[in-house]
Amino acid sequence: MTEISIELVPRNEASLRRELELVRDRFSSIERINIPDILRFDMRSWDACKIAGEYFPKTIPHLRAIDFDPNAPLDIDAEITAKGIEAVLVISGDPPQDMSHKIYRTGALEMIRRLKRELPDLKVYAGMDPYRSGIKEEIDYLRAKRDAGADAFFTQPFFDLRLMDIYQGFLQDFTIFWGVSPVLTENSRNYWENKNNAIFPPDFVPTMEWNREFARKALEFARENGGNLYFMPIRTNIGDYLEGIL
Repeated sequence: MTEISIELVPRNEASLRRELELVRDRFSSIERINIPDILRFDMRSWDACKIAGEYFPKTIPHLRAIDFDPNAPLDIDAEITAKGIEAVLVISGDPPQDMSHKIYRTGALEMIRRLKRELPDLKVYAGMDPYRSGIKEEIDYLRAKRDAGADAFFTQPFFDLRLMDIYQGFLQDFTIFWGVSPVLTENSRNYWENKNNAIFPPDFVPTMEWNREFARKALEFARENGGNLYFMPIRTNIGDYLEGIL
């Protein structure tokens, strides 16, 4: 059965609670809350998941591998256990703009192995980026992450069903949460294309109507292929975006 997850950005506790209440009250088919770990905000992902856990039984904080010292105790284990978190999403992590924030050469594979070794009951999910490199290289990287212990994968946003279908052909034995995110301005499109090498179809237009229709098609695609869907409504009114889709 298709599981639906949504990413909520922890800007502050008040705004997070408002969005949690909205999702809980209006979109009952959403089962899991993803919380990214964004350094410019005071609230870390696992702290936000403690709040989200008051509204949803399934929460998943994102952990930036480069934030964890491979030669020091894994201090996050107490945070995860104390907050009742049953799963995490490991990403490599981008270097911070504020270089006073200490980072390490810890990679995603190393972090996945360590979590599985030290917290064997924890579900560990990993990221997939269809634009990072060639298709073969990304599939090989996913297989390495699965070998390291990753239980499932959350993708970066797709904007083209044809690309989703290509990846699906190679990932039929993987558990995938297909990512979708509304792009509502030309500046946002330029960001995705130039910063992340994203691919948009020829018929793309940065309107709510186009993005809602794509989200409906992506949800249908996930259901037809036994996958899951991951909504990332970045800087978008959640109610306006999801109404009529879920």
